[in-house]
Amino acid sequence: MIASNWTVEARAPNMSIRSLSTCPQFTAKSSSASEIGTSSSCAVLNFSRSRNSSIRLCMGSGNGGFGQNPNGVGDRDGVIIVDHGSRRKESNLMLNEFVSMFKERTGYPIVEPAHMELAEPSIHVAFNSCVQQGANRVIVSPFFLLPGRHWNQDIPSLTAEAAKEHPGVSYIVTAPLGLHPLLVDVLNDRINHCLSHIAGDAEECSVCVGTNKCQLH
Repeated sequence: MIASNWTVEARAPNMSIRSLSTCPQFTAKSSSASEIGTSSSCAVLNFSRSRNSSIRLCMGSGNGGFGQNPNGVGDRDGVIIVDHGSRRKESNLMLNEFVSMFKERTGYPIVEPAHMELAEPSIHVAFNSCVQQGANRVIVSPFFLLPGRHWNQDIPSLTAEAAKEHPGVSYIVTAPLGLHPLLVDVLNDRINHCLSHIAGDAEECSVCVGTNKCQLH
């Protein structure tokens, strides 16, 4: 949920903003493509707030996915979303669920999960899978909050090792999630959902369900 002091300006022809209708905090404005020169497949959302900060996202207006960035992910690109990995099976399965959500939302054709350690598939396995599906460039995206040794050393090392088997394939390790403004809203949503749960107004979220963790001590 976006904080109440955000304003959303949506610019695209025939853009559907049904996804915003459940969020009364949004103020949505639309403009025709002729005014800004966008294509029919892309909606530009300008998130802005009073403190001189803004986020610009390109969202697809047709199938719910993201619009095409000319310098972004292409048909011959493979995306690997890599987390730390866990001995807990349920935690590893959550990455699979996230990858499915990511692939459906973005429309990217080649997206694979990977665990840095402790579980399969490994980065090596995911890299091979991307190449087998036709990727000639692999984007490794760490599903980590902040930069550290794993991002700085371990993931690049494991990726370089996997790439040795595919000399014609380039790769890049992208930045972790970091201090993205939308993470403030994700964290706030988690906090408020758990508080609603202990008040009896909401079910356990998908993370807490069955763990008996979400309770007041």
